[in-house]
Amino acid sequence: MALKKTPKPAEKNPGSICVLASGGSDSSIMLVDLAEHDAKVIPLYIRNGLVWEKAELYWLRRFLKAVNRPEIAPLQVLDLPMQDVYGAHWSMTGEAVPDHASGWEQVYLPGRNLILLAKTAVYCGLNDIDAIALGPLKTNLFADSSREFFSGFQQLVRRALNRRIEILTPFSQLSKKEVMERGRRLPLELTFSCLNPRGKTHCGACNKCAERMAAFTDAGLKDLTSYHNPEPGNIKRAKGIAPASGRGRTSTSSVESLRPDFGELSRASTPAEGATQASKH
Repeated sequence: MALKKTPKPAEKNPGSICVLASGGSDSSIMLVDLAEHDAKVIPLYIRNGLVWEKAELYWLRRFLKAVNRPEIAPLQVLDLPMQDVYGAHWSMTGEAVPDHASGWEQVYLPGRNLILLAKTAVYCGLNDIDAIALGPLKTNLFADSSREFFSGFQQLVRRALNRRIEILTPFSQLSKKEVMERGRRLPLELTFSCLNPRGKTHCGACNKCAERMAAFTDAGLKDLTSYHNPEPGNIKRAKGIAPASGRGRTSTSSVESLRPDFGELSRASTPAEGATQASKH
């Protein structure tokens, strides 16, 4: 069977960078930041079957249309379904989504960067793209966002594909506030950061909506986001009235607490003998 060729980015140039774009503020700001430094940027979105992906794609396309940078190539969308692995995880079902008071460890998606980078690396190898850029910040202490992980993955790609593809993390030494300040002149209301959207609208009550509200406030930016039903606790925290439980900057000494409990996920993704799991997008 012939290998189906992936769509090639428009006007591919040597030195081009494939940016893993989620539609969130960090990766959206990074897209424009790289383009302003004369890089040829190819935004890439990978669908895993998560409940928020339709909304993310909608807003990502609107953001790209609004910024309209000639250095940014047309959006590429690839599929890598994870329902058979994640099973009944909240990211697949939309049930028991981490709320505004939840900690970072509760929003961790097992192997997230490993999954995204694996397919992206093959795409870049087939399309002669020299680098992949992701947007982790300095407060991200998950194992698959560490310098060691990215360095090791880069070496693995070189051995597997027999070519060098650089892994870039331009914002890894920046805080959320610093990144938001970089994007203050961009249409950040067209970015999307929600775990439980209502159609194409931010829910206003989940972990990511709380983080989003606080990010705008901390950076001194007006939040033009439309929220379906803003959680009062989120609004108070965004105004600095009360700190969020389990949120804020995590110290290196507490990195152990970021290791999630895989028990529920493992049970959910292991069907009974002879059974198959129902698909739910």
